[in-house]
Amino acid sequence: MSLLKEVILQWFFAIIPFVFFNIYYRDKMRNYSRSFIAITSSVCMFLAMTFAPSVTNGMVFDIRHVIILFGLVYGGIEIAMLLLIEALVYRYYLGGEGTWVALLILTVNFVLSLFLYRHYKASYRKTLYLFMTSAIFSTVALGTTYYFFPTYVTQHLVFYTIVIPIQNFFGLWLLMSLFSKCVSDKELFIRHAQNEKIQTMSHVAASLAHEVRNPLTAVKGFLKLIQESPENLVKVDQYIRISLDEIQRTEAILTEYLAISKPLKERHEIINLSEHLHAIREVMLPFANMHNVELTLQDFERPVTIKANPDEFKQVLVNFIKNAIEACSDISDGKVSLDLLIERNKALLVIKDNGIGMDAGQISRLGTIYFSTKTTGTGLGLTYSYHVIHAIGGTVNVSSKPRVGTKFTIMLPYKAQ
Repeated sequence: MSLLKEVILQWFFAIIPFVFFNIYYRDKMRNYSRSFIAITSSVCMFLAMTFAPSVTNGMVFDIRHVIILFGLVYGGIEIAMLLLIEALVYRYYLGGEGTWVALLILTVNFVLSLFLYRHYKASYRKTLYLFMTSAIFSTVALGTTYYFFPTYVTQHLVFYTIVIPIQNFFGLWLLMSLFSKCVSDKELFIRHAQNEKIQTMSHVAASLAHEVRNPLTAVKGFLKLIQESPENLVKVDQYIRISLDEIQRTEAILTEYLAISKPLKERHEIINLSEHLHAIREVMLPFANMHNVELTLQDFERPVTIKANPDEFKQVLVNFIKNAIEACSDISDGKVSLDLLIERNKALLVIKDNGIGMDAGQISRLGTIYFSTKTTGTGLGLTYSYHVIHAIGGTVNVSSKPRVGTKFTIMLPYKAQ
């Protein structure tokens, strides 16, 4: 029974990278890094070797080979070499009668792993390949130990022929299959979220293109007037000032649009939410006009600052405002209002519309992946927005009624300057 507990403990150690991945990368729009693989694998290696199964003093068998192969597949040869050095040094430190045999087995299995991991990555039948790999690791351990300690092996034949292979296979299968699944899911989510962003920005771009034509047409008209009567300096000066104002406003809108469209960068800083809201309103105003929706902003009397990634939060604002405008597109007097205030040391952003609204069932599913109230939507825009808000310690409250409207209250930690 004691041996069974030790084996189960080894399986638990094997899934440490999987557990840490789901904790650390849950609210991040990026996948694992090589440093993450190195750190979690090192922790996993240390724990597995410290609490290794053994049937006699000085002879221990843990999942170190499994961890090294994992580091090789997901971290590369450099990470695997670091793990090998850690395993060799720590096993030498632990000592015991089987120290040199264990070091030899580690080296041989590492060399074999260099040949096996490339075939594993290219294989379609990964479970079968994991079974074969664990069988090879177990055979090397059995054969090498029997060569140096034949009596010891024959006395514990069940341990070497059953326990070690089962420990290796299930440890390898659990770690590889679970981690592979969560990594592929994260990659799929990131890819779809990026596609959703591209689609959102393309819709906004269509309205911007229409809106930009208006000031360009005005500027063109004023230039013609200047050309017709260049001697009237008062009028010429007036026309130039109006044209410059139109060009400056257009430039500001296009600059902000390009800032939203560019790839996201990993950074957090103190940002003025009020300034961001004004800029995004200017970008989204043409989109609202195209859908015959009034877009209003009730600003706070002083700067409202939060700590967040400015690129990510601009995209969040675009997602919420775009959804609110689209919810009002079939309403004759559609209106979307943006209210910003500070309450109980929290920054509150209220986005309210008088659109189609939602029922209780739809509200409960908001923010979950692939759920959308739109027939052509994927729901990833709101899913991404919820992730960003939760990651900076914020919350989202929703109240809505069908054919009445919806109110999103986004509560964020206020950072006073």
